[in-house]
Amino acid sequence: MVERYDTLVLGGGMSGLPLALRAGRHGRVAFVEKEKLGGTCLNRGCIPTKTMIASAAVAAQIRRAGEFGVRVGDPEVDLAAVVDRKDKIVDTIRTGSYRTVERAATVDLYQAEGHFTGRRRLRVDGSDLQADRIVVATGLRTAIPAIDGLDTIPYLTSRTLLDLRELPEHLIVVGGGYIGCEFAQMFRRFGARVTIIQRADRLLPAEDPDISAAVTDGFTADDIDILTDTACVAVDGKAGDICIHCDNGTHLTGSHLLIATGRTPNTDDLGLEHLGLEPDAHGFLTVDDTLHTKAENVWAIGDIRGGPMFTHTARHDADVAYRAAFRGQARTTAGRVVPHGVFLDPEVGAVGLTEPQARAAGHDVVIGSQDFAGVVRARAIGSTRGLIKFVVDADTDKILGCHIAGPHAAELVHEAVIAMHTGARYTDIADAIHIHPTLAEGVNTAAGGVHREVGT
Repeated sequence: MVERYDTLVLGGGMSGLPLALRAGRHGRVAFVEKEKLGGTCLNRGCIPTKTMIASAAVAAQIRRAGEFGVRVGDPEVDLAAVVDRKDKIVDTIRTGSYRTVERAATVDLYQAEGHFTGRRRLRVDGSDLQADRIVVATGLRTAIPAIDGLDTIPYLTSRTLLDLRELPEHLIVVGGGYIGCEFAQMFRRFGARVTIIQRADRLLPAEDPDISAAVTDGFTADDIDILTDTACVAVDGKAGDICIHCDNGTHLTGSHLLIATGRTPNTDDLGLEHLGLEPDAHGFLTVDDTLHTKAENVWAIGDIRGGPMFTHTARHDADVAYRAAFRGQARTTAGRVVPHGVFLDPEVGAVGLTEPQARAAGHDVVIGSQDFAGVVRARAIGSTRGLIKFVVDADTDKILGCHIAGPHAAELVHEAVIAMHTGARYTDIADAIHIHPTLAEGVNTAAGGVHREVGT
């Protein structure tokens, strides 16, 4: 027997969940999620990691208390208690999501794995579901690299490290992107020795080079060992005694190994060929500006469509697809201004083109920057790591990018986001009065410091 629906949403993350609920206003919805509602962000990404980073930040601040004239003892981190706090916060949010779905009378939740068996048909736990509209929102999973011996030793991923209840003696992190860096600094501040092995020539290689340098300086101050231009090619050993072999002849021994080398789309094993779809060479689904695939009445939203892969873009995807598919409105992803943050010390907030990207695109670039060491509020709160950097088009005075490494960077960057979204110039930020003493004064000063070479 086939159960018929108006809409089928496959994937219950931060794009699929809001879309399924809104689609429920327009008919019956089959909502399929094989794991827990909330996807990566809620269960093993944004929320749990930032909750644990907050605990690590408290420990780090206590160690610095003497700098502020406050005498306390050295903090003792109870990792099990940190994990319990994280679980409680996540469970509370997740429970709210389930309650919302339960209250949606037109949405049927199927907690099982789905596989397409026909053009409009999905098989879920022995049931066949058929729908007029299909939305694929299955997200990403950890990519496991080809490292000799990896299948013979215990290793951690961003999913399993979140549940570790005893502090590692020496955590070796393979991968220096945002996932590896956030975990590296978190566990260093919990008290573990940490080493990062990074194949690229710098940490956070997608960021502006000046931002990567500021983060590296912060990690060095935190006594995190960093090996760049280094690839892990083989591993051996046993639990608590894992040996890492690198391509440059370096050998390391650690108690725990974290693999943080990226993520890959969950588009395999879905039976997408039955929809007439084939992922690209990297596993992503090609979509247009309304997130519609080449298959009739089939949309792909969230991380599996490639491009910017964040919770905030996933939510925006849901809004774009909903308005295009159900309301007939001309909402698209074209030209959207997408910021992002990396929650370190110094924290990273960025939007738009980096300086090398802007120059490579042919822009005549001018730069404005301000070190946080020169921002009075940053000095007052004892957080002077990093800088604010504007990348500006010299011909139009339009902001091409803004890159911040420093206190509350992911909050501060929104000043540039709004300016770029509305088409404002860097001079509009420079001319606006900012409250003193605030961190935002640094943004104002950086914009005021945009300069051209002498004689131009």
